[in-house]
Amino acid sequence: MTVRENLLLYAVTDGRADLLPAVEAALRGGATMLQLREKRLGDDALLALARRAKEITDKFGVPLIVNDRADIVLATDAAGAHLGPLDGDLRAARALLGPDRILGATARTVEQALAAEAAGADYLGSGAVFGSTTKTDAVSMPLALFREICGAVKIPVVAIGGIDRMNLARLRGCGMAGFAVVSGIFSAPDIEQIEYAARELREAAKHVL
Repeated sequence: MTVRENLLLYAVTDGRADLLPAVEAALRGGATMLQLREKRLGDDALLALARRAKEITDKFGVPLIVNDRADIVLATDAAGAHLGPLDGDLRAARALLGPDRILGATARTVEQALAAEAAGADYLGSGAVFGSTTKTDAVSMPLALFREICGAVKIPVVAIGGIDRMNLARLRGCGMAGFAVVSGIFSAPDIEQIEYAARELREAAKHVL
């Protein structure tokens, strides 16, 4: 699959206690990419978790992206890294990762999107399109702006922020390549429901794009 195809249903972890079984359930349900976003962990714990997560993503043939940490990507042979606007220099990350690994960037304006593309990003995460339950400071992005960002760059853009199977269809026609989902998958109360949520979201995503 190409990076664009892998962005269809991009599951982003939320730090739950049973994280690894939850990750496996999300992939079993059809998530096409996984971002390990565990900002509260120290280096050793994050490295150990990333190694175990990669065993799972490898089993399903799904790329593992590590939030913020290009060094953890290299240490675990993960597929790539994702950097937010304040999480490091994209050009330096590209130089460290080399040309073959995936580099994602967050863009909340057209200017940020164009700059990230020029710096070597392979895809953009943009939002929060519907607010966010995981980032309390996230401000909802007008869909007109999200649409403008998608149209401004040649690299694929994935929508993020408050997405679930009930509101996903509101993004039809915006030009995104897929949907990054945190609580819409990982807030499900048990493992079986995580798998079900991922399956429902993937099916809905296919009908929106």
